[in-house]
Amino acid sequence: MADPVAIAAAPPVPDKRVGALSAGLAVLRYLTRTGTRAGVSRIARDVQLNPSTCFNLLRTLVYENLVTFDPQTKTYGLGLGLIELAKGALDQASHARFMRPHLDAIAIRHQVTATLWQRAGNDRVVLVDRAESDAAMRVHMPIGQRLPMYVAALGRCMAAHSGLGKSALREAFRFLRWENPPSFEQYWKSVQAARTCGFAVDAGHYVRGATTVSAVVLDRDGLPIMALSAVGFEARLTGAKIALLGADLRERASAVSGAVSGAMSGAALPQGA
Repeated sequence: MADPVAIAAAPPVPDKRVGALSAGLAVLRYLTRTGTRAGVSRIARDVQLNPSTCFNLLRTLVYENLVTFDPQTKTYGLGLGLIELAKGALDQASHARFMRPHLDAIAIRHQVTATLWQRAGNDRVVLVDRAESDAAMRVHMPIGQRLPMYVAALGRCMAAHSGLGKSALREAFRFLRWENPPSFEQYWKSVQAARTCGFAVDAGHYVRGATTVSAVVLDRDGLPIMALSAVGFEARLTGAKIALLGADLRERASAVSGAVSGAMSGAALPQGA
């Protein structure tokens, strides 16, 4: 069997880490691991930090509500602010588990690589799960890969529901990188089409030789939070296959949108549908 074809590399390791951030995270991990409150001296010794540096880090973490300070015992413990940070990761993991049966069904039915992208901030999406077909030659994408919000097929769908006008989207488009760039007018037309038909297609623009088809999951306010995408080789994904794939993605994304926003109960579609 041939090796899967990788169309993007994993994010690079930073050339230089931010020492203060790494030290602060080490303190949080220490308090998580020990499960007990501790004073500055003990934390500094066990984490191998300068006591003064450790004290300043703890004061900052207290201010950010990630750590609490007990003035009577002079000890520090984990704060409730960590729950707020963890909630996003837990929600993301929950979404991935919820969507996994749909990814498997899409990959098998259409012989593509099915991917789930989670919105990460205002300008990026991150790949949180994927399912691959059993084809000898297939596209492989690494979990954790990040992309600009408005690139490729998923970007067209995100743009279609972003509320951005043509001028604002033109400005965002200037910073997108494509192997075979479309003109902005072509891009704008495809964004409008995605708004109308419920899915978008990128045929060899983002990556030459690859076609991606995407639909987005919307929250109760109609804003995109996830993208359900499929990618395959351009020569194999022809017009009729793209139409069937797009309709499948659209129906699944629409049903999941209802479930996520509370308009429906249970899974969007039967797991094997």
